[in-house]
Formats: sequence, C-alpha cells, structure tokens
Amino acid sequence: MEEIIGSGKLIQRKANASTVGKHDHLVIEMEEMIKSSRPLLSPGCCIYKVPDHFRKMNEEAYTPRVISMGPFHHGNEKLQTMEKYKVRYLMDFMKRAKTNLEKLLSIIKDWEEKICECYAETIEFSSDDFVKMILLDATFIIEYFLRNKFPKQWTDEDRIVLKPWLTARMQLDFLLLENQLPFFIVEKLYELVLVTNTIYRPFIEVTFCYFGFFNTQNKESNQLQIMHFVDLLRSFYLPPPERILSKRKPDNKVEEIYSATQLAEAGLTFRRSPSNCYLDLKYKDGVLEIPRFTLDNATEIYARNLMALEQCHYPREAYVTDYFFLLDFLIDTGKDVGFLASKKILVNGLGDDNATFVNNLGTNVEYSSMNSEYCHLCRELVKFYDNPWHRWKAILRRDYFSSPWRIASTAAAVILLVLTLVQAVCSIISILVP
Repeated sequence: MEEIIGSGKLIQRKANASTVGKHDHLVIEMEEMIKSSRPLLSPGCCIYKVPDHFRKMNEEAYTPRVISMGPFHHGNEKLQTMEKYKVRYLMDFMKRAKTNLEKLLSIIKDWEEKICECYAETIEFSSDDFVKMILLDATFIIEYFLRNKFPKQWTDEDRIVLKPWLTARMQLDFLLLENQLPFFIVEKLYELVLVTNTIYRPFIEVTFCYFGFFNTQNKESNQLQIMHFVDLLRSFYLPPPERILSKRKPDNKVEEIYSATQLAEAGLTFRRSPSNCYLDLKYKDGVLEIPRFTLDNATEIYARNLMALEQCHYPREAYVTDYFFLLDFLIDTGKDVGFLASKKILVNGLGDDNATFVNNLGTNVEYSSMNSEYCHLCRELVKFYDNPWHRWKAILRRDYFSSPWRIASTAAAVILLVLTLVQAVCSIISILVP
C-alpha cells in the first residue's frame, strides 16, 4: 500500500512537472505580447479609420478617388496616376528648398515615431516604405498648395495632367478623414522653403489660402492650431472661441422636433441669419434664424467626415454633429427643402433627392445627447408648436390675411356681418318697443 501511495505521489509529481513544462511556451509568448503591446491609442492619435457602421451608409464618402495621402489608402490601384506625379513634385520641392534627399529623409526619420502615433491603426509598412510614402505625400501637398497660391508657377505639364475636374475632386480627397497626414510634419518640411525665399508665408497661411472657400467667418490663421485638414474644416465650422457652444450633459437629449413645414404651418417664422457661422442657429419670440447653407454632393462628404472625426476624437464636443442632427430634424421631405429654399436659407444643389442624404446622416451615429444651447432651442420649438393658440393665429393669417385681396374680402365680410347684426337688433327693438 505504501508503495502504491508512494508511486501515486511520484506519478502526481511527474504530472505537475509535465504541466509546468507544457505551459512554458505560452508564458513566453504572453510575455512577448505584453512587451510588444502599445496603448490602443496614443495621446497624439488624430487620424482614424472610419468605423464600419458609418462606412456602410456611404462607402464613397470616405474613399479617395484621385489621390491617396497617408497609409490607409496607399497602394490603391485606382490612384497610381498621382503616385507617379508625386515623384515629379518631390524633385520640384528639392529645387525650391535647395535641399537633397538625404536631408529630407532624415527629417522624416527623426519624426517617424511621432507620425506613426498619429494614426489609430497599426502601420502595416516597413520603416523605409513608410518614410518614403510620408515624404512623397508631404512634398506633394507643399508644392501643390504653393502652385495654388502662385498660379504663375504652374508648368505646362501641370496644365496637361491636373485637369479642372481632377483638381476639384482632389480638394475633396484632402478632406477625407482616412486620407490625412499629420499637419506638423508638412510644416517641418516646409520650414526648408521659408529659409530660401522671403516671399513665402507660414504654411498655415498657405493652407488657409487653399481652403479659403470654407473660411466663411474669415478666421485668422494665427488663431488656430490644427491636427490635419479635416480638423481645419471643423475649425471653420465652429463659432469663435468667445461664443463656443456649451458642452453636453447626459440628460440633454432630443428625440425629435417638428419639420420646417410643420413649424411654419404652426406659425413659426423662418429667417435667414446674417451670421457667417453655420452653427449659429437662434430662436426668439417665434422666429428661428438659420445661417445660409448649401445641400449638394460635396456637402455629404464634408458632413460625414466631420461627424466621423467628432465621433472618434471629439465625442464630448461634437458640435458639428449636433448641427447636422438639427438639420435632419428640420428637413424631413423635399417639401421642407423647398420651403427653406424659398426663404433663401438653403441653396439646393441636389434636385429631387435633396432630403434623402440629410435624413441618413444620423443613421448608425451613436447619439447620446446634444449641446445645451441646441437642446434648449429644440425644446422651445416643440413648445411653440404644441401651443394651439399659435396654430389658430397661423390659420387666421394664412386663410384670411395672407394677401391684400383676402384682407379686403375678410374686412367686407366682417362689416357685412356687423351690419346684419345691427339690422337684426334694430328689428327686434322695433318689435319689442311700441
């Protein structure tokens, strides 16, 4: 018995030793995994892949058509024409900056780690390929933006290759969230240009010149610090810092408000706001002021990429997302678009499909709350609509006082009614009084 027990203990000890040895390789693998892991998002992360639930609503709104910037769409076969042209611009940049490849590559190499940290996804490139890609993309942006600022610098080759349709689409490609370079690395390379000639201005000014169409508030370049071009576009949308919208609270939820035509039928007055800030919607005493805006194919691209940026990077300051949600509430059908266009508030560039994309903007967007100012505005609009007195006044104004002829006919009917009543009273008095 003792021998059996002893043998049993021996067998157990051997089994334990076997188990430990068996798991050694898993321990080593897990330790390597822990060592090689990095935070899911570094503090400098600002360029994101659009979440799948956003993307499936409109794949094309997030995908470049003529040029790729950065790693997410690099290698796309449809974009190879411009890849060859980037090499041409790299050569032009070296001449302009009076520098060489070794100097340029060393700058990118010095900042490689910080550049990588700007991207939310793991970079699936070798270090050499990544550095080469960033250099080609950054120098292309610099050369192209300078040609835009100084049209006389366009070459004959530029005029042949860069057709108007292509340059128009290229600007849209520069405003896609997945198609960005960190702004700081473009500025670092541009510093070489500043040394060579005093006519050149800081690159942020050159960038403002290229995207000047979007700067409706005439913001100064020295007022902004940007991460990339989509972040710049968001800055153009936002009101000045002294008038920034209030932050959101968990209970600031708006399920829905009435559409523009419903509110108008209830007596609400819509007026075009003189403000140049798209987000500057104001309501007071039955009047809703809305800054003029445009609905066209490009609007959807801007809106979707701005909303994707805010969902990924500014979830608690998603002011542009709030704005498009508010438009979604107000614009339910083509009738709402037509009404707002009649008030000179909206410029319709989409024809009969004008309401569809607005209604789809909020689909699959995680919407938990709205900024306090917009939330208050929505509640005031609902309160106005739900007040029956406002609807009665609107009916009277629409049916009886909407034109001079109706006012005249209404006045005549009232006078006739009064005279009839007077006559009836006089008749009764004459009968009752002998």
